[in-house]
This record gives sequence, structure tokens and C-alpha cells, in this order.
Amino acid sequence: MTDMHILWIVIAMAAGTAITRFLPFFLFPQGKEMPRYVEYLGRTLPYATMGLLVVYCLKGIEILNWPFGLPEFIASAAVAALHAWKKNSLLSIGAGTVLYMVLVQLVF
Repeated sequence: MTDMHILWIVIAMAAGTAITRFLPFFLFPQGKEMPRYVEYLGRTLPYATMGLLVVYCLKGIEILNWPFGLPEFIASAAVAALHAWKKNSLLSIGAGTVLYMVLVQLVF
């Protein structure tokens, strides 16, 4: 790749990032009522995204081979319990990730 190709790629990436960051401000300016479907998506998409990530993370578990998905299910249960207790997503996900890594690297 030449330097010009790399420059054009960087420009395209910067433009794409800027467009995705500023487009909502142009589509929904201050003082204008937001469409109902956008409000609906704002309420439902976070849960749908988390569900999708859970399915994606647990899809490759081989429950018929050692360790039978135990690290994944232990970490998932810890995330669910910690989130039910503290109601802090960052804490729940961070602690679950650390627990999973400890289980995979040191226990199983």
C-alpha cells in the first residue's frame, strides 16, 4: 500500500467516525420532539444488545467436553448475582470478566 492509499483510508475512517458522531445532532436538534420509534429503540436496544452478546459469548460452549462450560456459567451467574445486588453494569461486567479469566487460567 502506498502512502496515498493509507492517507485516503485514514481520511475515510475519520469522516465515517465524524458522521456517525454528529448525525444524531443534525437529525434530532435541541427543542425538536424526538420520534416515538427512536424513543422506543432507546428503551429496548440496550437489552437486546446485552441478550445478543450473551448468546454470542455462550454459543461456543461444549457441554459434553471438559470443563463442560463451567467457567462460563459460573462467571455468568456471578454477573447476574452481582448486578441484581449492586445494579452497576460496569462493576458486574468487569468482575465477571476477571472471574472468568481467573477460572480459565488458574482453575480449569
